[in-house]
Formats: sequence, C-alpha cells, structure tokens
Amino acid sequence: MICHINNGKSDHNLPKNLGPLQSGVGSICNAVFTSLAHSNFENLEMYSEILQDCVFKLIDSGKMTFASACGMTLSDQYGATVLQNFEKYKDKVIFRPQDVSNHPELIRCLGVIAINTAIEFDIYGNVNSSHVMGSKIMNGIGGSADYSRNAHLTIFVSKSVAKNGDISSVVPMVSHVDHTEHDVDILVTEQGLTDLRSLSPRERAVEIIQNSVHPEYRTQLMDYFIRAGKNGGHTPHLIGEALS
Repeated sequence: MICHINNGKSDHNLPKNLGPLQSGVGSICNAVFTSLAHSNFENLEMYSEILQDCVFKLIDSGKMTFASACGMTLSDQYGATVLQNFEKYKDKVIFRPQDVSNHPELIRCLGVIAINTAIEFDIYGNVNSSHVMGSKIMNGIGGSADYSRNAHLTIFVSKSVAKNGDISSVVPMVSHVDHTEHDVDILVTEQGLTDLRSLSPRERAVEIIQNSVHPEYRTQLMDYFIRAGKNGGHTPHLIGEALS
C-alpha cells in the first residue's frame, strides 16, 4: 500500500504530508503505519481515536510532527518506554474527548485519510470488521464507522487469507456488514491494492478478484461471479452459495 501511494497512483492530489491520518487498532494497521517511516512522506500528522506504538515510533523517527486522539493502547515493552519519557511528547501529542476526535464534521473538514482493518470483505466492497462465522463477535468496530463514512479517503486492509490459508478473507458475500460498499474507497491485502472509486459493482468485483484475492481462491471467486452474473442484476449473487 505504501509503495502504491508513493508512486502517486491512489490519489494524484495527495500532498507530501498526505493530510491527517487515522489508524484503526490492530497489528496490521500498526505495521502499515510503521512502514511509513521508510516512505518518502514527511511532516505527517495523526487525527485518530487511538494511538498505537507506530505513532510514537514515527514521532521518534522525525516523520510525524503531531498526533491527536482520545486515548492510546501500547505494547508492554514500547508502552513502558513511552510513559517513562512522555515529557518529550508533550508538544507533539494531544488527547481530546471522543466526541471531538470522532466528530463527523471535523473528520470531513480535515480531509482525513482513514486506514482500518477488515476481518473480511466481499467482491463488491462491503466490509466485515467485527464478526466471524456471521454471528460470533470478535471485536467491536470502534471508531472505524465514524471515520470510514466521513473521511476524504477510506482504506481497509486485511490479509488475503486466514487460518493458515484455509479461509479466504475475500468472499462472495460478507456474513456481517459493518461498512457498506458506499463507504469504502480502497481495499488492500498483501496480494495488492484495489481502488474502487468510480467503478460499478461488477467492475469492482473483477478488480477485487484480480488484485486483492489470494491466487488459491482467485479462480473459485471468478467462477462464482461469472455464474452469478448470468442471472442479471447490478450486484449478482447466487444466494444458495454466497455464504457457503
């Protein structure tokens, strides 16, 4: 994802400092933001709900100049270091109430770039970020809904497979919808990035399957999409198979 943004392919209007960034909580988002330390971007700023290790690492590296949030969650090891030396962050970090950090109008006005984690997403761009097996909650959605709907650019990241490759994280139809296709701009897995903007539902499906699906599941998902498409419709599905 960082290489894609570095090459200017995702948004030709992005400035050198990208604009205010928001990060979801979790190891994937933490890794994405940590990699910004090795990018060409500089003078980064964070406007988020929660600060993780990556934010303080970016501040320490000189890449990030300021971060705003309503709280932080740090690893034991890095958290101890940050708290022992918190004095040096006092002019670079500010904590605000959640009704400020997650305010829709502020998120829109600031032009936030929101990057959050998906458990799974479907071939049309709907995202499930909270449930497994359709009915078992794994975690809450936190502030991802506030940011995804109101951000200038909404990005969801995920591994292309789960359970050591036994399950595809890209499916015909998500078993639970937290973020609809209308609120999602870009989807990213380790296989590649799919920019969904300006695409029709059928175009989205083809791009997602080609760019973001693990090779072991690409043929299977494309076969599903082609067979479903024979029945017509803007977002064709085979209801008997979609969740199987």
